[in-house]
Amino acid sequence: MGKPTGFMEYTRTLPVVRPPAERISDWQEFHLHSPEAVLREQGARCMDCGVPFCHTGRILGGAASGCPINNLIPEWNDLVYRGHWREALSRLHHTNNFPEFTGRVCPAPCEGSCVLGISDNPVTIKTIEQAIIDKGFEAGWVVPEPPSVRTGKEIAVIGSGPAGLACASLGNRLRKSRSGWRTVDVWHSQYEAGKDTG
Repeated sequence: MGKPTGFMEYTRTLPVVRPPAERISDWQEFHLHSPEAVLREQGARCMDCGVPFCHTGRILGGAASGCPINNLIPEWNDLVYRGHWREALSRLHHTNNFPEFTGRVCPAPCEGSCVLGISDNPVTIKTIEQAIIDKGFEAGWVVPEPPSVRTGKEIAVIGSGPAGLACASLGNRLRKSRSGWRTVDVWHSQYEAGKDTG
């Protein structure tokens, strides 16, 4: 994966963080997007470690290790390095229904499990994941995928967090094996979105 010598040639490069005084005046990202050349270098740092721990979510000694949703991280790092962004988006969507928000709020245990982190700074996995989904939206590759035929049956999903929304999304896309449901309703304990129950 990546460039065989990439981890020796390139250093970890994080996006530029916007000054707090600037950030409090808007609702934009708190960091600037990295140029594509920098992202490709960061993908090149993925070192084909043989047994990648970054993508395998496990609890070790009471702490999270690796990606809890088993993202195919070495695969999309390689695709970004090669400039195959649409394929990288496909691999990302294979395991993650909503990387546009889960990739932003995740504390990135994948980076803490990166084998390169044993002797150097880990690959910027979270930054690459955000760039993949952002590029997918910018290019128009992320589109609704409603089923062509509905069965007339209904699904109710309780809870509107990431797991509930992922369940609803998958329930709506069951058309690969059969027709989709008539409706998928997501229920939350509050009438208004964003209200906390506690």
